[in-house]
Amino acid sequence: MLIWMRAEPRNNEARAPLTPAGAAKLIDQGWRVVVEDDENRAIPTEDYRDQGCEIAPPASWINAPDDTIILGLKELDDDGTALPHTHIMFGHAYKGQADGRILLDRFKKGGGTLLDLEYLVDGNERRVAAFGYWAGFAGAAVSLLALAAQRNDQTLGKVSAYASADDMVDEVRKALQRSTRVIIIGAKGRVGSGAADLCKQVGITPTEWDKDETAHGGPFPEVLEYDVFLNCILAHKGAPVFVDKDATDADRQLRVIGDIACDPTSDFSPIKVYDQSTTWGNPTTVVHRTPPLEVMAIDNLPSLMPTESTEDFADQLLPYLLDLKDDKQGVWARARATFKDNV
Repeated sequence: MLIWMRAEPRNNEARAPLTPAGAAKLIDQGWRVVVEDDENRAIPTEDYRDQGCEIAPPASWINAPDDTIILGLKELDDDGTALPHTHIMFGHAYKGQADGRILLDRFKKGGGTLLDLEYLVDGNERRVAAFGYWAGFAGAAVSLLALAAQRNDQTLGKVSAYASADDMVDEVRKALQRSTRVIIIGAKGRVGSGAADLCKQVGITPTEWDKDETAHGGPFPEVLEYDVFLNCILAHKGAPVFVDKDATDADRQLRVIGDIACDPTSDFSPIKVYDQSTTWGNPTTVVHRTPPLEVMAIDNLPSLMPTESTEDFADQLLPYLLDLKDDKQGVWARARATFKDNV
């Protein structure tokens, strides 16, 4: 059994789904583990080598035997090639995304399989491994920094990775110079709890909504009464719309939307005032000038704290990787069935 952890092709992606300690446990169980060299990865390649992993050049997984399991995080480069391997990654392919259809066609052409990390769920349909907490934490921080910049008649400039969560908290606390009203929807989930913790650590007591407050299905004019709205609800069929496309012209206090769940190209997105993700270089998109309204929609927020988020996620995922040899039941079987339904 060969598992091959690839380098991440995206800019500003320093996370990994497997730590050296986790790789050592796989090797002890009889796996052959190959790790591609990645100069951007938060964990040095040599740490994997020291645990007995074989080291390969970046992007060399394409020449691996077809029965290799390719382990990664973010989406592959869109080069149109057929995909014959089994890939474990976030595919972003099951919610009506245009790029998702292209990805599924590549799997269909090559005969491979996508075991999507977003759909790696237990018997109660709860995800077994997620970056959600750190996405919420970082997403709240960047959204508040965007508001602070806006209050100074500026747009937030380039963001970069932090050495620690404490450093992030300190920067946000210093940037906010007056009281700020924040509403979080999806506050009881992993993402929402991370967003709420960041807010509380910088001195903000957010309004926290979850299923009970949104059960009526909308509209939700209360959202417009806050300075910042943090969306922590994943796009899904039947998801209510929290900010409709006409909100830009409404009478509102709302100045920044942090779409932390970030699925703007999905038909089911609950935020209708924008249609593309933002980046580390341009963290927000301005959707209205007067009064201002910006959307923060970075889709790899946990990489702003790559070491902490890697260790957390990899610890969650490892028990299931250790069960990969028996993939005909449980979480892997469910992920495989979800892929077949969608492909």
